Amino acid sequence: MSARTRIAVIGVGNEFRRDDGVGPAVIARLRARAAGRPLPPGMLLATCDGDPARLIGLWEGAELAVVVDAAHAHPARPGHVHRLSLAAGAPGRPPTTSSHGLGLGEAVELAGILGRLPGQLVVYAVEGADDSLGTELSPAVARVVEPLADDVESEVTRHRDTAARGR
Repeated sequence: MSARTRIAVIGVGNEFRRDDGVGPAVIARLRARAAGRPLPPGMLLATCDGDPARLIGLWEGAELAVVVDAAHAHPARPGHVHRLSLAAGAPGRPPTTSSHGLGLGEAVELAGILGRLPGQLVVYAVEGADDSLGTELSPAVARVVEPLADDVESEVTRHRDTAARGR
């Protein structure tokens, strides 16, 4: 990521594993919206398979990183969205289980050790219902894509407004 990128929005997941594709689905929705209006300068929309090194590379140097990922919870509430926030320097990892073996939690821990966390990390973890092979999201998860894209845009707007007031 270039030094000019200040906001990174990253959809984590595999679009060929049904609900695990919710992160890429939100990024696709945001890209479709961006076709009608430009993204803020320095904003990156990206997808990632969840590899910790790739995640760190995407958010490194960002003032704000917003990550959308599928999560497992017990008992599961498919389509339920958890919002987690971590400021740089804060200990710990997101308290959810990613749908990937290694991924977001390990990336946060490693980035913290290496001093490569973004200024603020916001994670939207969506509880999934189906991670079998296929490209369609379950109905419960598909229903949250549009409102989650709205939430991500609001997150970015709040950050930009706060940063502008601080200058």
